[in-house]
Amino acid sequence: MTNTPAVPPPFSRIKIRVGALVFCGAEVALIRRDRTGSRHYSLPGGNVEDGEDLTVALARELAEELALDTAAAEGRDLVWVLDQRVTRPGATPSPRKLHLVYRFHVSPAVRATLAERELDELPDGSHEAGVIEWIDHRRTAALSVYPPVGPALAALTDPRGTASGVALEAMTDSNYTWV
Repeated sequence: MTNTPAVPPPFSRIKIRVGALVFCGAEVALIRRDRTGSRHYSLPGGNVEDGEDLTVALARELAEELALDTAAAEGRDLVWVLDQRVTRPGATPSPRKLHLVYRFHVSPAVRATLAERELDELPDGSHEAGVIEWIDHRRTAALSVYPPVGPALAALTDPRGTASGVALEAMTDSNYTWV
């Protein structure tokens, strides 16, 4: 008799993802991915590795995706937390994901040194290219952004101002669709 490990149910494990709102004035850096029939944006960031410090993970992800040394930026305050329970395509059970969104500010001189493209490694080892696009934060409400912070981002009266409510609406199958 063979023992086949049971497939864990969806959302039985949790992953933490750090992301950043990197502002230069009123503009925020988003990674744009153009796919057949759609355009999708994401915050720079990624999953925290097992045992990795959150600050280290955030610095690593911003260095990988934007070529940003966080020592050259102001801020790093936690702005929003978002709980994700969305069934994703594929055979792997969907994890529950906790998004921690931080805020940074860079000067025009630092912005000029940042990456303009980002390569995201896919499960098969190939890469998907993304374009770093600087968008006025007030224009993000209608954009497809992952995690879905566009409306809250657009509602900021000032990129350095206080954000209303730390916890954003949870992402679920009823309010989010993978692009």
